[in-house]
Amino acid sequence: MIDKISPSLRQAVADLHDGASIMISGFGDAGAPHELMEAVIAHGASDLTIISNNAGAGESGIAALIKANRVRKVICSFPRQAASHHFDARYRAGEVELELVPQGNLAARIQAAGSGLGAIFTPTGYGTLLAQGKETREIDGRNYVLEYPIHADFALIKARAGDRWGNLVYRKVARNFGPIMAMAAKTTIAQVAEVVELGALDPETVVTPGIFVNRVVQVAPLSVAAAA
Repeated sequence: MIDKISPSLRQAVADLHDGASIMISGFGDAGAPHELMEAVIAHGASDLTIISNNAGAGESGIAALIKANRVRKVICSFPRQAASHHFDARYRAGEVELELVPQGNLAARIQAAGSGLGAIFTPTGYGTLLAQGKETREIDGRNYVLEYPIHADFALIKARAGDRWGNLVYRKVARNFGPIMAMAAKTTIAQVAEVVELGALDPETVVTPGIFVNRVVQVAPLSVAAAA
């Protein structure tokens, strides 16, 4: 019997390792798996590469990972926000490496990884510092930059509901990067507000099929529970 339900956040991230690359869903707080990130901090893994839309803000989520000195590199589109003081301080001190990727390119490179593509050509970034040292090509009169897929060891994503096979549905904008990250990681861990019985999810509404999900852990809405 296939059962991907993990009994706790701690057990869901038990096989994280130092030096792992981790994709983290979210656009701001929408779709951000805060409880899973707290579980990563409690786990103790360090030297991590974080792949996300942003580099965190305030005191929670990715910002908390950086504050705890667990992050070696950030690959993101928006590293600086009004309250991104932990990233700012570590980056200026040379303690965190940054790979800046335009948001469309970030999504496209993650999608390329999940689709099994070797590389993509994109016009975004051509003629800028972001294209320095990269292969370029003119195609049908337009200039493009060669970009490579972004893979990850783990993806931490947040969904509204899931079943024991790992099928997931999302809530509105919280869907954001979750579906493509689930396809691009070796191990996908999803936190959900509700675990439902098999057959309860309308197949037409399932956004992420269970084949792309390794573990599902239930976290009550607005939970601030510890990772244990």
